[in-house]
Amino acid sequence: MRRRNDLWPMSQKMTVGVIGAGTMGSGIAQVAAQAGHPTVLFDTRQEAVDKAMAGLKRTLDKLVEKGKLPAETAAGILGRITPATALKDLAGCGLVIEAIVEDLGVKRKVFGELDTLLAPDAVLATNTSSLSVTAIAAGCTRPGRVVGLHFFNPAPLMPLVEVVPGVATDPRVADAARRLMSDWGKVPVTCKDTPGFIVNRVARPFYGESIRIFEEGVADMATIDHALKVIGGFRMGPFELMDLIGNDINFTVTRTVWESFFHDPRYRPSFTQQRVVEAGWLGRKTGRGYYAYDAQGTPVDPPAPDKDVLLGERIVERVLAMLINEAVDARFLNVASAEDIDLAMTKGVNYPKGLLAWADEKGAGHWLAVLEALHAEQGDDRYRPSPLLRRVAREAGRLR
Repeated sequence: MRRRNDLWPMSQKMTVGVIGAGTMGSGIAQVAAQAGHPTVLFDTRQEAVDKAMAGLKRTLDKLVEKGKLPAETAAGILGRITPATALKDLAGCGLVIEAIVEDLGVKRKVFGELDTLLAPDAVLATNTSSLSVTAIAAGCTRPGRVVGLHFFNPAPLMPLVEVVPGVATDPRVADAARRLMSDWGKVPVTCKDTPGFIVNRVARPFYGESIRIFEEGVADMATIDHALKVIGGFRMGPFELMDLIGNDINFTVTRTVWESFFHDPRYRPSFTQQRVVEAGWLGRKTGRGYYAYDAQGTPVDPPAPDKDVLLGERIVERVLAMLINEAVDARFLNVASAEDIDLAMTKGVNYPKGLLAWADEKGAGHWLAVLEALHAEQGDDRYRPSPLLRRVAREAGRLR
């Protein structure tokens, strides 16, 4: 018989609580309910819970209309989700996932309350994308049961979940969390509790280096977007993607990662993005970002890109060199395994290839030469090559 203080394994009968009825929280609640768990969706605001439940019903109804879900299955999923506005309604949960505002003080307060409310063997998870799991757990008397479960938006559709153990997390909790995410049909990757985890750390140059190329006058935004889509194979260009994400959100993540890495120049934010945010040009949601949009989110009179192939190839190689260097450095510092780093970038942000596998196609020596040339030309430490890239280039080995 399992003792009360033995952490997991969890069963499908376990009740899952989700704190925060926003887009992410309601999406996670849908995922848990689809996996068969009784689910409690909590928010302090009744109107937020009501809106979330109505939105979930619309989503499930659409899936039924499209023939992607039987009506009885949709009804069962919705029936397993119970709305709540009193924290005590989460008392019987075996797992609670927090998906609220990215504020350390607020999260620690909530976790402290949950720590006294839930059973000793219940697990607390945070969906934070930029804060320290260790710092959040420090507000609990049992930090060993706290783990990061970082879903990507929209949670029901995006397969990746970053499983992030804090310094004090019990290894059994992290292992069980990864197994649970697999049971839910997700693709879990395990990473260290470092700023940005895998995706938000490794992806920074896709935006930052593209903005730098624009600021230097090498190419305009439309040309950079075109090159990275057509030549690089990315689904969206960086400026299009920032407009979709929201320039305020993207800028905040960039600034948070930069500050968390003690102002390492590799993650330095740009004045271009800061000015766009200051102007209120936040992207599609405001009708104006790097491009202008109509009410349906369609670009208005998009500028024509320069389709010069040689120019495009230079742009792609420069951005790709920075992305590869970031992935290599994450591997060098044991943020995650090579397999999980490549999985994270293909499943979390839909990159056409894993960056470490991509690097091996031309070899570490090629990418080292690109970075060293940029470093010599610019004199900026943002272009310093990872020690692992240097070592593999010297040994003519492979990065995976």
